[in-house]
Amino acid sequence: MGVTHITSTPETLSESVLRKHKNRRKLNKKKENVKAATAPGEREGLDEGMDLGDEPQASTSQEPSNTQPSTDQSTTEEADDDALMIDPEAVPVGDTGAPVFAPLTPGAAKGSSATKAETRRVAIPPHRMTPLKRDWVNIFGPLTELLGLQVRMNVQRRCVEMRTSRHTKDIGAMQKGEDFVKAYSLGFDVNDAIALLRLDDLYLDTFEIKDVKSLQGDHLSRAIGRIAGHEGKTKFTIENASRTRIVLADTRIHIMGSFQNIKIARDAIVSLILGSPPGKVYAGLRTVASRMKQRAL
Repeated sequence: MGVTHITSTPETLSESVLRKHKNRRKLNKKKENVKAATAPGEREGLDEGMDLGDEPQASTSQEPSNTQPSTDQSTTEEADDDALMIDPEAVPVGDTGAPVFAPLTPGAAKGSSATKAETRRVAIPPHRMTPLKRDWVNIFGPLTELLGLQVRMNVQRRCVEMRTSRHTKDIGAMQKGEDFVKAYSLGFDVNDAIALLRLDDLYLDTFEIKDVKSLQGDHLSRAIGRIAGHEGKTKFTIENASRTRIVLADTRIHIMGSFQNIKIARDAIVSLILGSPPGKVYAGLRTVASRMKQRAL
């Protein structure tokens, strides 16, 4: 009877060690999955009966019902949704049924850009510097009293500089102030430009005659004359009928008013540029004015 000696090479030893490590990792993962899927009372019994060296038992113990994790996950999601819901009684509701929130003030949002001092500079054309110096008292008064802005006139740069302060209450005060100074620089009267500070639905619209029709020489001069009329009567009629203010600055036309009124005035001016007689434009303005009165009633 011969005895055979089996010698294990380094390669076979390393392969067996790797297999044992892989099996242990698989068993540990299966054990964690079983613990997560079962109730807390059942985990102690599974831990005692679990044998790391027995692979078939570990594989059979992996088959608990998968309905428990899904139900637990659904309950947690419902709890999160309930926590994120807003109490409808805490939000005030207006007459239309929409929620009503208080206006946001610059001091309400700490750390935002609203708390920082904002500065803007509005350029003034050279031909408007003399009227600006004459009406400066009427210009910086509304900006400081109504909007709470800090204003100064920079004569060297020919501009008006504005900056927010701790007295500024409205977030849109800077934009309103810029529109007010811009309207004055375009040629509007101070009393007309102040309406931009008091009302929210007023806008400025600017276009040129060449945008409507390319005219040169005497044809361009006659188009400007048709818009202005004799001693400015045509322009005044369009302003009164459409409730707007119009400034004729050479070939540029500036209109200030609400969105709908600007459209009415612009259509009348475009008709005059294209060559329509003033009488026909007046008739159209009368019908428009009558419709506006009926809507107001």
